[in-house]
Amino acid sequence: MIFKASTLPRWALLLIWVLIFAAIFAAPSVLPVFRLNLLGRFLSLAIVALGIDLIWGFTGLLSLGQGIFFAIGGYAAAMYLQLTSSANEINGIPEFFGLYGVQELPGFWEPFYSPIFTLIAIWLIPALLAGLLGNLVFRNRIKGVYFSILTQASLLVFFNFFNGQQKLINGTNGLKTDVSQLFGQMVGSANMQRSFFWLTCLLVILSWFLLRWVVRGRFGNVLIAIRDDEPRLRFTGFNPTLFKTIVFAIAGGLAGIGGALYTVQSGIVSPQYMTIPFSIEMVIWVAVGGRGTLLGAILGAVFINYAKSLVSEAFPETWLFIQGGLFIVVVCALPEGVIGWLQNGGVRNLLTRLGWSKPISTYPKLQNSGIDEVQP
Repeated sequence: MIFKASTLPRWALLLIWVLIFAAIFAAPSVLPVFRLNLLGRFLSLAIVALGIDLIWGFTGLLSLGQGIFFAIGGYAAAMYLQLTSSANEINGIPEFFGLYGVQELPGFWEPFYSPIFTLIAIWLIPALLAGLLGNLVFRNRIKGVYFSILTQASLLVFFNFFNGQQKLINGTNGLKTDVSQLFGQMVGSANMQRSFFWLTCLLVILSWFLLRWVVRGRFGNVLIAIRDDEPRLRFTGFNPTLFKTIVFAIAGGLAGIGGALYTVQSGIVSPQYMTIPFSIEMVIWVAVGGRGTLLGAILGAVFINYAKSLVSEAFPETWLFIQGGLFIVVVCALPEGVIGWLQNGGVRNLLTRLGWSKPISTYPKLQNSGIDEVQP
């Protein structure tokens, strides 16, 4: 069995990346601080979308619970910032603890005094949690819609748990980061936000290269085989459980990184990151951009969220209708997404339907006969 996916021509892929790099380098000079901050947030969401594309586009695992790992990465970053900012206070613990009568720092907060531990925890804790949950599901050969339902149910469990932990993580109020200090500067300041923007751009590109390396070669072929015909792959001697656990853990780690970057650029992390609509939106970004393309996940996350921001500013009540209509169009007319449509000759097919088809060089007389190919 050979599983190959169509790709954009090399020149088209190069052109897209040139435009992306040009936009990144021009953004700080062109955009005001507010718009640059929004772009940084949307790029952090693109990292999450890349992980979803890995597990859904290449492996066929539709997860509706990536908000779990996204929020955990955000909480890890916020806990460190809360501790560094409260070091000079009288009791040395974050201010919100005093609202609930807590006098001593909970034990699980202690490791987050260390910046090294925090940098590792941001991606490792979500990855380990995703690997554990994934293995419990995959070893029982649960897949398809049942897997999606389980991930959504897990999301509800974590949302309710985090929402009720007022004395430990400030519950529904969340943890603020914009007024905390980092390297002697306020996290919400323009200079720090510009630094976070550059860091986010770098990590988006590195994440793309990482997943590009993961999906290429034999490992990538196994993932596509799992997506297209898992029983047949199992019959050949492969263990799909191991591969699915690995990619689900990678996607969880990427979601944690995206959550941490989004938190420091939005100024707060709360259980709202674990709501069902938000995790469903993540899937929509990938579906519109083009699943199984990686680049489509990045473009889908950035452009859809920017469109959401612009439309919501002008017509606050219309975005949900636009989003629903967009998803319907993708499902009915562009099931492979925008990038997938381009990869499969979408422009050429559209021109052909409009009567602008390329002449047949071998048998030009067949051009007007409605015959597209000659059968021997």
